[in-house]
Amino acid sequence: MISDEAWCGVHSLLENYVGLRKDDAVVIVYSPDSHEAAAWVSAGISLRGNFLSRVPMQPLTDPTFRANLDAALPDPDEFPGRLVILTFERETMSHDDAIRSVLRRYKTDRCLVFRSISSCNELFEYALHATPDELTGLNTAVLERCMPANRLRITTAGGTDLRVGIDSDRHRWISNRGRWRPGSFVILPAGEVATYPASIEGVLVADFAFNVNAITERSARLVESPVTVEIREGRAVAYSCDDSSIKSFLDECFYKHCAFNVGELGLGTNYRIKSAIHLNSHINERRPGVHIGFGQHNQGNTLPYQCNIHLDLIANGACIWIDDSPQPIDLENLRPSRNEHPDRPRSEDVFSPEASDLEVEDCCGILTNNGLRVFADGQCRDPQSMDGAR
Repeated sequence: MISDEAWCGVHSLLENYVGLRKDDAVVIVYSPDSHEAAAWVSAGISLRGNFLSRVPMQPLTDPTFRANLDAALPDPDEFPGRLVILTFERETMSHDDAIRSVLRRYKTDRCLVFRSISSCNELFEYALHATPDELTGLNTAVLERCMPANRLRITTAGGTDLRVGIDSDRHRWISNRGRWRPGSFVILPAGEVATYPASIEGVLVADFAFNVNAITERSARLVESPVTVEIREGRAVAYSCDDSSIKSFLDECFYKHCAFNVGELGLGTNYRIKSAIHLNSHINERRPGVHIGFGQHNQGNTLPYQCNIHLDLIANGACIWIDDSPQPIDLENLRPSRNEHPDRPRSEDVFSPEASDLEVEDCCGILTNNGLRVFADGQCRDPQSMDGAR
């Protein structure tokens, strides 16, 4: 039974994000762990009377998926509106190459793709209640002050105190706000701005949650057992947690090549997200607050290293002090800007490795081919030993 809050999230997805029109054709793609989300959205579309087709898929490896999706798509000349692809997965983002290849027969301005990487009750019950218009105003409020800055000081009530150097001429910003543009895939949930810090020093106290590009059975919440990380010269030099299980998990993460590198400064803006959820999820990092991503960066091939892990450690809330301004940005009490959203930031930070033509890279998502790791109860397995797990 769907809750009233989740049903509102379904309608927000279709009305505020997709802007579904009567003549649009919709194809829902879903993995087994997201069949409930697919059913909810299918019901919402059926009430509107649109053409609807559903394509189940196996995550990560599915040799029949490309043909099944191709067979489910209507001919471009058989419907007057747009083709809308909605994909739902719990912990993975699979088959980007297959989706892109079968969509080549459609004009980019007629084809909308929305990919949900954290398909769970909470996605619909509150994460999708923040509209793209609202998130655009909030992201703009952060970007218009932070992009021109030279330095930031970021503090939280939990004890975070970071000094960050910003170089927006060298390092691109990302603004995930749920807005579609021709040729792009929209990644949901939305509500974040991020960049690569030119320099970073200080202490991060992650007292909200973590998000890692691996499949893990452990709870992502850190509210009861915060993680403290000391950062010097752009690297984690020490970390601690009172919970021995979480400490063991961190040991596994930071053991990887270049995993100590700070690869991302992330600032969540989705004000509808109030509490950390159990699931290893992008929902947690969209919460208003600061998160630091260790390991893989979000700058494509412009930096001299690549890493097969990306671990976001997320603090609850944040105040951002900009250069010499006496008035900080309080992410938990952020007032949206009415100015135009800057056109320089990229739209997303989660991509499949096949999408090189769009100058994108794998930063935060569990993807089809490269660098997959599985964590369960603090253990790590490489892809070569994962045949039984897949």
